Amino acid sequence: MAETTERPEHVMVRRALLPSLFAVALAYLAGLALSGADAGTSAAIGAAVVYLNFAAHGVSLAWASTVSITAVHAIALGGFALRLGVVVAAMFALNTLAWFSPLAFGLAVVPATLLLLVYEARLAIRGLGGTLQIPADPAAVRAAVRAADTLAARGA
Repeated sequence: MAETTERPEHVMVRRALLPSLFAVALAYLAGLALSGADAGTSAAIGAAVVYLNFAAHGVSLAWASTVSITAVHAIALGGFALRLGVVVAAMFALNTLAWFSPLAFGLAVVPATLLLLVYEARLAIRGLGGTLQIPADPAAVRAAVRAADTLAARGA
């Protein structure tokens, strides 16, 4: 049986699950205490959207790292704008519901995002970031092979 290696991006997403569940509960309780159950639910949804966004980012980066460095760049940069658009679209879609509070949603999304970035940085600093596997650029690989071939031909 072949041994499989788990992608570090998947590990980061899995490790963030428990703290994110705590953040969703905390957002709900804060919204509930400050403005009632509707605000609590809106805040909890905001915190959950942040984690789901992070999970989508981690899974897409894991996929991109198996494709090419260009795919990693496209997912990292273009994916950020796309995921930000998803958060805004979710807020506008949910705003059509009578009970939804965009203020509570936004006030949960911002600190949840900041806390998640701090958590991600801590995981990376503690060594998980060192296991990330960035694919080699195909042009650089071809150039290295040509250089090695040229050196070998000169030495022969």
